[in-house]
Amino acid sequence: MEKIVSEKTRKIIHIDMDAFYASVEQRDFPELRNKALAVGGSPDGRGVVATASYEARAYGVRSAMSSRQALQLCPHLMFTRPRFDIYREVSKQIRAIFTRYTDLIEPLSLDEAYLDVTEDKQGIGSAIEIAKAIKTAICEELGLTASAGVSINKFIAKIASDYQKPDGLTFIGPSKIIAFLEQLPIEKFFGVGKVTAHKMKSMGIHTGKELKQFSENELIRRFGKSGKFFYHMVRGEDSRPVKPNRIVKSISIEDTFETDLKEEQEMLKELKKLCGKLEKRLEEKAKQGRTVTLKIKFADFTQITRSKTSMFYLNVADDIFQQVTDLFSKANMEDKKVRLLGVTISNFYDADLEKLNNPQLRLF
Repeated sequence: MEKIVSEKTRKIIHIDMDAFYASVEQRDFPELRNKALAVGGSPDGRGVVATASYEARAYGVRSAMSSRQALQLCPHLMFTRPRFDIYREVSKQIRAIFTRYTDLIEPLSLDEAYLDVTEDKQGIGSAIEIAKAIKTAICEELGLTASAGVSINKFIAKIASDYQKPDGLTFIGPSKIIAFLEQLPIEKFFGVGKVTAHKMKSMGIHTGKELKQFSENELIRRFGKSGKFFYHMVRGEDSRPVKPNRIVKSISIEDTFETDLKEEQEMLKELKKLCGKLEKRLEEKAKQGRTVTLKIKFADFTQITRSKTSMFYLNVADDIFQQVTDLFSKANMEDKKVRLLGVTISNFYDADLEKLNNPQLRLF
């Protein structure tokens, strides 16, 4: 039996909250419990679902789905507006529970994170027992459920956390990794989306075992850079450490409108508001960047992005809005209705400074 071993076997936990936004809403509002619920979107068919409760998922409702499609699948679906300030606060409470066991925490979003518990604060020694303790604390103290995956690297731990959702705990030890991955349906692999899964199936790849038959060069030829990742992932190879201080490469603000915007002045007004919010986010993160990106999603769900890089670092709303206005003026907006606008800033000062101090990295 094949077994993955390393010089020092790490103990990695991936915690993923179950239907996080929807679960918080159902916890806080009893009338929403055990109901098919969508956070985001609206009952008139406008907007996009941010998160669906498991009762709604049973009907096929998923995040990023239009409200119209969600209602077709689940006519009795209930909608509620997101409360991101509450979700952020709950996320902090979850993070506080993590820190009881380790400081090596790499958050991926508000509702999921990697933990390296190779050396845990309480000297428990067992990653499985730590995962159980975290799940229990989240349930008893916050009234929410989480799923956990435990293994020797980040990739396997993430797959494991999704294996028995909701409220699951899956351990995949070194001696089980290869067999587990070989039987796993290809669409269950992290990083394989619908389009890639369809392409793989057209090649006769339905499971990890079939994917494993292809050489690294062949996968790179078929899938580009992702082919290298696919080659190593099906072998359970992932040497990435848990990074407590993840590098923020960009900060974005966007808004989906209940009614499509038709007039350019309306759009510019909303963009100015977004730039104001973005300034606050930049201030919170102590960031300033040179590249501004404008995102526009139209009523027919087509989308465009336009970017502009300045010689100066930006972190003030008025300066960002000036760049956004220039980008907006170059977009073909004639007779088009807009459902979403977004502004992103990237190429941060600290990242550029790192490039200047590292001769192997190029700034321009």
